[in-house]
Amino acid sequence: MSKEVMLQRDGRIATITIDRPADQNRLTRDVLLGLEAFVHDLAGDAETQAVVLTGAGSEFFSMGILDPVVRAGYSKEQILELVRTANRLYDALEALPQIVIAALNGAARAGAAELSLACDIRLAAAHATFALPEALWGGFPGAGGPVRLPGIVGRARALEIICTGRELDAAEMQRLGLVLSVHPADRLLTEARALAARIGASGPLATRGAKRIVNTRLSSGFGEARSLSDALRHALEWSRDVDEGMAAHREGRAPRFTGR
Repeated sequence: MSKEVMLQRDGRIATITIDRPADQNRLTRDVLLGLEAFVHDLAGDAETQAVVLTGAGSEFFSMGILDPVVRAGYSKEQILELVRTANRLYDALEALPQIVIAALNGAARAGAAELSLACDIRLAAAHATFALPEALWGGFPGAGGPVRLPGIVGRARALEIICTGRELDAAEMQRLGLVLSVHPADRLLTEARALAARIGASGPLATRGAKRIVNTRLSSGFGEARSLSDALRHALEWSRDVDEGMAAHREGRAPRFTGR
């Protein structure tokens, strides 16, 4: 079990914390596997009724899995394996019987933004931000962003957010329905746990049943979209555009994408 992921239980509430503040709470392979182990345990936990997921510190919820600098240390095969690991984890997180609340305590970038989309509810600190910047690097979000985001903010807005790679502040996240509420940074975790406690005080058959119904209603087309995402992401990794995006970032220039 990774020491960089912590799980605390308090009655019917569990809190998971990504604890790598010195590295912007990056989702390394060990962190992803640590999160997956906790999710596996929670799947069979009849006592816990709500889960809060957050990051340590106040700067980052998490910078995600990859950026152009991190990518340079991995082979393309290793990158695809990381993406597959993330997808497996995010699908399992979304399928948990408990209500999962993401408490965005800072910036949520790339794969970490996608992690938050696999949660049922998101709350944000007033200074938190959200971005899926992969298109600026010649890629697209490969861990569920294009699959989950349209169901939250709508098709047109999802495409605009993904295809521009721009950053959303907390006020815009709330306006779009991406987060349920915004709180002062020093109140965020308290508010997230208070919401989890209110959910936990309800009947488990009611809350778990409601989640199953909602997920079933929204699942139409999900498998097909995920399969397409996986296939396109695999092909993208060997594209000239991805190599150009990394080279442009390394050389401090604007990328020259060709669509190949």
